[in-house]
Amino acid sequence: MKNLFDIKGKVAIVTGGSRGIGEMIAAGFVENGAKVYITARKADACNATAERLSEKGTCISLPHDLSNLDGIQRFVKEIEEREEKVDILCNNAGAAWGEPLDQYPESGWDKVFDINLKGPFFLIQKMLPLLRKAATAENPARIINTASINGIEPPVLETYAYSSSKAGMIMLTRHLAGRLARENILVNSIAPGPFPSHMMAATLAEMGDQIKAANPRGRVGEPEDIAGVAIFLASRASAYTTGACIPCDGGAAEV
Repeated sequence: MKNLFDIKGKVAIVTGGSRGIGEMIAAGFVENGAKVYITARKADACNATAERLSEKGTCISLPHDLSNLDGIQRFVKEIEEREEKVDILCNNAGAAWGEPLDQYPESGWDKVFDINLKGPFFLIQKMLPLLRKAATAENPARIINTASINGIEPPVLETYAYSSSKAGMIMLTRHLAGRLARENILVNSIAPGPFPSHMMAATLAEMGDQIKAANPRGRVGEPEDIAGVAIFLASRASAYTTGACIPCDGGAAEV
């Protein structure tokens, strides 16, 4: 029972790993001994984060745009050239678009769905050969999808594509979990509440005090909170858990 949360030596991929929740998860994996690849669209930010996290372990930057199949295939090819197997795939890259209902544009809807739902599905599809090579009955491979409490409870903000795509991510997680369990690949999702991320920066700047006051824990999330859930889902501790969506929101979705 002593090493239930051990992920030392595992090969992990974190998309959207250059900042925000992705960086928090990547840092948790790195500091606990995993070999971590992070990817993001902006190369400078991705490279800088990998350099910073490498001070405490192994973190490699592979910048790519995973919102389209060409970018996904290029990224997977790079991973295949470097690794024989992948133990953990964390689909975290995300985007939001807020605009009044009457003016909500097709371009915003498509951008959000391409990044939040289409991209993760096809990355999982193309990564399956490497995940299957890592998967055993005793030590399953893991897919961890970042959803949102906005996929569980409708948000106040007019971010229609975001909430819909995150609800879709929760169902996709459940659907894939049933399909892949017998191949020893576990699929779970995390539904974060408010965290100090780039996506939340403007909202927290404007409404941070109100958000904290309304949260049952009286605060927003911290890196250890989200990293702890991700490490649980990546380790022996969760080897009998699949298809779950774990809120990490301080109880916000329950009030």
